[in-house]
Amino acid sequence: QVQLVESGGDSVQAGGSLKLSCAASGYTFSRCVMGWYRQAPGKERELVSYITTLGTTTYSDSVKGRFTISQDNVKNTLYLQMNSLKPEDTAMYYCAACGTFTYNSLHLRPTYSGQGTQVTVSS
Repeated sequence: QVQLVESGGDSVQAGGSLKLSCAASGYTFSRCVMGWYRQAPGKERELVSYITTLGTTTYSDSVKGRFTISQDNVKNTLYLQMNSLKPEDTAMYYCAACGTFTYNSLHLRPTYSGQGTQVTVSS
């Protein structure tokens, strides 16, 4: 049974930093694309970043240069370091694995997702 458990969400002021973690179990960690997407109330979910099985990382334009995705294949954990946070980064952040990862929200189809961790950025 695949499980993705996120942690690290919090309330911070604009300009602050947070590091999200996602502990994965139940599948071979490095064999799937993994990533983070977010969803704010009343908005479409938005892919933030993902990392391929070859270790290539990509980011949405809205977070490029501020967020860094990484993974630890020994600990089966995915991370998202978020710096220079802005109020518009406020959302529930979800860890996701396998399936289709695309920055076109209409076609984003991760096979597995966690329960989410809330990030709130105040101005």
